[in-house]
Amino acid sequence: MSKLDADTPRAALPAEEEVSRTILSLAAETGDAGTVSPTEVAQALLPPDQWQRALPLVRRVAVSLAREGRLMIFRKGKPVDPEEFRGVYRLGLPRND
Repeated sequence: MSKLDADTPRAALPAEEEVSRTILSLAAETGDAGTVSPTEVAQALLPPDQWQRALPLVRRVAVSLAREGRLMIFRKGKPVDPEEFRGVYRLGLPRND
């Protein structure tokens, strides 16, 4: 993992709307049974040496989308409550089971 040095400008964090569009777009690309990692979303939003900064924003927007019913949050392959999950998670579109 590279560190930002004093000469590297920091990219601005994207707006929540852009994060939301990116999450939903990447989740749609995975198909009905697929999921996307928050890391993949963050890497799509910021340069390679700065994407980690976007992870808290990705999580916050994912929780908001899950509350609205537009996204599901998965842990160990199972849907979880967006208010109470911890640890490693993945994002997917609601499934029509």
